[in-house]
Amino acid sequence: MIDQIRADLLRLLQSDQQNPERFIDAVKASGEDNNAKLVAAYFRHRGADAHYVNPKDAGLFVTSEPGNAQVLPESYDHLFRLRQRQGIIVFPGFFGFNKEGEVITFSRSGSDITGSILANGLKAELYENFTDVDAVYSVNPSIVSNPKEIRELTYREMRELSYAGFSVFHDEALIPAYRANIPVQIKNTNNPAAEGTRVVTKRDNTNGPVVGIASDSGFCSIYIGKYLMNREVGFGRRVLQILEDDGLTYEHIPSGIDDMTIILRQDQMDEAIEKRIIQRIKEELDADEVAVEHNIALIMVVGEAMRHNVGTTARAAKALSDAHVNIEMINQGSSEVSMMFGVKEAQEKQAVRALYQEFFAKVLV
Repeated sequence: MIDQIRADLLRLLQSDQQNPERFIDAVKASGEDNNAKLVAAYFRHRGADAHYVNPKDAGLFVTSEPGNAQVLPESYDHLFRLRQRQGIIVFPGFFGFNKEGEVITFSRSGSDITGSILANGLKAELYENFTDVDAVYSVNPSIVSNPKEIRELTYREMRELSYAGFSVFHDEALIPAYRANIPVQIKNTNNPAAEGTRVVTKRDNTNGPVVGIASDSGFCSIYIGKYLMNREVGFGRRVLQILEDDGLTYEHIPSGIDDMTIILRQDQMDEAIEKRIIQRIKEELDADEVAVEHNIALIMVVGEAMRHNVGTTARAAKALSDAHVNIEMINQGSSEVSMMFGVKEAQEKQAVRALYQEFFAKVLV
């Protein structure tokens, strides 16, 4: 098998490189692909009835977006036929094939996505995803020592936490399992006896208003102030069009009647783009004030039960105030599953610890 893998790699490295993106995708995918072949061979060596299955042969077809493949709907029907196979199927993650037969990879951590796609296609009762921790924690263990483990949370809660910095599970990977209403059990490869965390559609909200706290840094905000902004038809659309013209995506837009703040990843903007955007907003929208604030961290307080608990926002704001953390902005998600607090990056860990103390370590009387 090692000889076969070596030959495959050499053949790949000597293949056509005229399309660099396609070539790099094929190289990146070879790691998962060759490991799957090796695992299947090892299982057979140990006496198990195991078979490697190539995604192309199984019908896992995706869009032609290198590094950001999206599964095509017909793939699910193709994958259902895998149920007819006997023994253990070893299926490589992270990539599929476009209709031209070229290897196209999913985004980073795309093996989670493949597993979820397979669970959906096979109409599985459960999707077990093995990682390197015993469970999903209520907060980043590198910020708070020995944090509380989460036993059960909903897809929406996991999606919010994954987006805001939880790296246990790829946020895109939830979509295929969610659409098929398949529960996801997150387990530890090195400690399979641990209970882990289950992700479900609905759960009993018996653990307080907050299930987890996540944070991420590297954001900036564009503040726009204009008197009577709320009466100007199309103002928000025109602002977003200016961002779109420079290929920028936004994360949140907290707003008032005379102002709005757009939060985005600051690595999208260099000095020239920032200057151009400020100038266009002032000139084309006649804004009274435009200001960019850098180095902001976003902290997400997440929990389905927040909508049914009075005073959650007040508790969070007071905890930050008591910890001398200045809140740059607040945004309540329309689904009421999460609250977002913007703080200076230098105060990120301080803020997270204060919120954890309030919602998980403090005993209310």
